[in-house]
Amino acid sequence: MTDRIYYRPIPTTAADARYRLAGGWTGFTRFERLQRGELPKIVDDAPAEVIEALTAPRPPVAGLDLSQPVVMGIVNATPDSFSDGGSYDPVKQAKRLLLEGADILDVGGESTRPGAAEVPAADEIARILPVIRAIAGKAPISVDTRKAQVAATALTTGAALINDVSGYDFDPDLPALIAQSDAPICLMHAQGLPESMQDDPRYGDVLLDVYDALETRIQRAVDAGTKRDRIVIDPGIGFGKTLDHNLAILRRISLYHGLGCPVLLGVSRKRFIGTIGQTDNATERTPGTLAVTLAALDQGVQIHRIHDVKDIVQGIRLWSALKEKEKVMG
Repeated sequence: MTDRIYYRPIPTTAADARYRLAGGWTGFTRFERLQRGELPKIVDDAPAEVIEALTAPRPPVAGLDLSQPVVMGIVNATPDSFSDGGSYDPVKQAKRLLLEGADILDVGGESTRPGAAEVPAADEIARILPVIRAIAGKAPISVDTRKAQVAATALTTGAALINDVSGYDFDPDLPALIAQSDAPICLMHAQGLPESMQDDPRYGDVLLDVYDALETRIQRAVDAGTKRDRIVIDPGIGFGKTLDHNLAILRRISLYHGLGCPVLLGVSRKRFIGTIGQTDNATERTPGTLAVTLAALDQGVQIHRIHDVKDIVQGIRLWSALKEKEKVMG
């Protein structure tokens, strides 16, 4: 794999950009040519199949228009999540996040923070069902689970999307279930299990290694019978990655559009933001979360998984207003 060549679109706000990135709000004209063991090189062209994957508009997922930024509000129906476990009633939180502007909710009944232990499927189901039942029909619902049993119950109760942080590495029954249900799936990259993933994560080239791993996960889903346009990908910031690994991915995250799927990003309140922003308190990491979110928007990332929906929605609205073309006075 050392001689494989990758092409990262270099985002631009120029009105005369040659291409639109994934049919969205970001343009690009040139590419960064990447190869293991070689320095990046700026080039003017790329193979036709690469350009096709980078420019093809992404179809809606769970009814969401991906030509505009999507905010996914986090509802942790768990007592032990890293930043807000047990601090609110999940049903009330879900309703509040919708009022604050969330486009979709991501409901989880098992913490996957570093060091977290596995939760029995029955407990996970009992935690998430009240939220799904309260919100079903009012907004799209994603369920954050690694387990086929939990996913099956969630989908029959009203969930529209399954968000698997293991990227199909945890439960061998999940790929077939998703394919049979025709539900969209988010496949995240993680190195190792939550219990030990942060012990000593290592990569040859984290940006490209994660790309290859996501490509393998996509193919696994397709082989199981899921249509490619039902797949979302997530590079898994903080899941088996150091601060430097996270930054390397975020600086060049537009590379992952080359996989031809919508990109979901989960950076909200994460430890690397606290480290750089110099705060141990996870609830004080909203400004850092906004900074990373806006940088990712500039690289065309479509879906943003967020705790502090009201603040991030406000930031995105200002970002969007500043991106609008100037209106000529008559």
